[in-house]
Amino acid sequence: MAATPEPTRPLTNIRHETDGTIRATAMLSPKACTTRASIEVPPNKVIPVIFVPGIMGSNLCATRNPDKPPNKILNPGEAAWRPPNGVDEGLSEAKMWKRRDPPTRQSVLDAATLDVDRSGVIKVPMNSRTRAPLLSEDEARQRGWGEVHWSSYGTVLATLQERLNATFRNVWGHVSHDGHWRRLSTASKDDLNEVSACELQKVAEYHYPVYAFGYNWLESNEQSAGRLRERIEDIIASWTKAKRKCSSVILVTHSMGGLVARACAKTIPEKIVGVIHGAMPALGAPVCYRRIACGTEASHPGKGDLENIAAGKFADIAGRRPEDTTAVMATSAGALELLPNQLYPERWLFAAVKSDDSAKAVDYLELPNGNPYEMYRDMSAWYRVINPDLADPAGKYKGDVKAHIRKAVRQAERFHTEVLGSYYHPNTFAFYGDDAQQLSVGSCRWLASMRSSVLSSSALAKGEPLSHVANGSRNVGIAGGSTLIFSLNEQYVAGDGTVPRSSGAGPSGKVLRLFDTGGYDHQGSYNNLDMLYLTQHLIAKLVQKL
Repeated sequence: MAATPEPTRPLTNIRHETDGTIRATAMLSPKACTTRASIEVPPNKVIPVIFVPGIMGSNLCATRNPDKPPNKILNPGEAAWRPPNGVDEGLSEAKMWKRRDPPTRQSVLDAATLDVDRSGVIKVPMNSRTRAPLLSEDEARQRGWGEVHWSSYGTVLATLQERLNATFRNVWGHVSHDGHWRRLSTASKDDLNEVSACELQKVAEYHYPVYAFGYNWLESNEQSAGRLRERIEDIIASWTKAKRKCSSVILVTHSMGGLVARACAKTIPEKIVGVIHGAMPALGAPVCYRRIACGTEASHPGKGDLENIAAGKFADIAGRRPEDTTAVMATSAGALELLPNQLYPERWLFAAVKSDDSAKAVDYLELPNGNPYEMYRDMSAWYRVINPDLADPAGKYKGDVKAHIRKAVRQAERFHTEVLGSYYHPNTFAFYGDDAQQLSVGSCRWLASMRSSVLSSSALAKGEPLSHVANGSRNVGIAGGSTLIFSLNEQYVAGDGTVPRSSGAGPSGKVLRLFDTGGYDHQGSYNNLDMLYLTQHLIAKLVQKL
């Protein structure tokens, strides 16, 4: 008869010291108590997993750096951008931002005066097996978990931290792979290969500390990519100093974070095992044009009342009017790098007129013609994305705002055409939303009505912008003295509610495997159970590349 194993209890206050030792503290107990204290010792080989969030997914604060200009509104260290966690915070943030006028918005979200804020909300969950915290809050904060929006990304950070480091379990001497790997095998679909027992053995050879990388999303993704490279090199160096074998990392990204990670990977491909992109706007997104030109949409087609109430509160935070959004985004290279880029399918911006003697509206303009960045630099056309009169309400640029807009557009163009191009790390997986229930802006159409159809494309193209109203509709003067009122009509296609499928599918043919998925909205990508299992599965596949 096999001996009954002695009972054990896991210690919860484990500390990983910088010299490589692992320490924990246990209370003394009577001799009669035969329960032994235990700690899990991770493998000596380490593959850090670094999560890179999307735009507006990183917390920002007023800089404390004396070498940077101070924020004109906030005190050093004061939160500048802190996406709300939960309903109460959402209502409070929406109320605060609704009171902020365009000059205040521009000054608060001034990229040059901001740093990544590491003091954001962290709610470290318990390990589902041991009922001990996954890691201490101090260690989570050191790993950057407080730099990112917890409601959007806390689940993926905690899930990967637990599951990747619990490949096998020992129950009364019987070793088997843990339940989340069994679920993964049975949940696979199409020709997605299961993670075999042999592959799991290799996964179990490594320790996977999970990190988050927040970045100043108002700056160019090129700058953020440089900082990500520094973070990767620092993380590898710290584990090497701790006497662990660590030479490369795995990157997991959301939305615009994919652009940051791709640009970074291009400079140090040998230090990256592989990359997993989720919901990345690989070719840009027309909704970015919509938000600069007309303000943030306060409702979405096909959504219920509660979802549209939440969308309205987000619009209060991000800015409902073009005055609000242009003041922040017009000179932000990071924001402009989300506009449809040179690889986006041509002709996504239209101008149409419906006349009384026509059965349907007629498209007179189909844009862009050639290089889209030429259109973004054009600040005189009535269909312009950026109205320079709205771009500097705080007077930061002292009458020279057009030059700064051109500089930001030039940086966006450089990032996509020179820095990034069509590069993907050789070991890349990606998934995107192709869901008819999550409609996304695929193109934009300015629409006006007139009594007569006597109008030419050239006359409309030369129209003069006269004025606009709060929802972004524009009064356009046409040669001859007539005035047309154009309203923007979004043309919706399947996607994830933000990124249209054509942009999400941009990595096609350039990555190891591209997955078209559904059942979630853009911001909730990594709160979706299936996407969590898919990400975990793909990490296991990347490890096999070593």
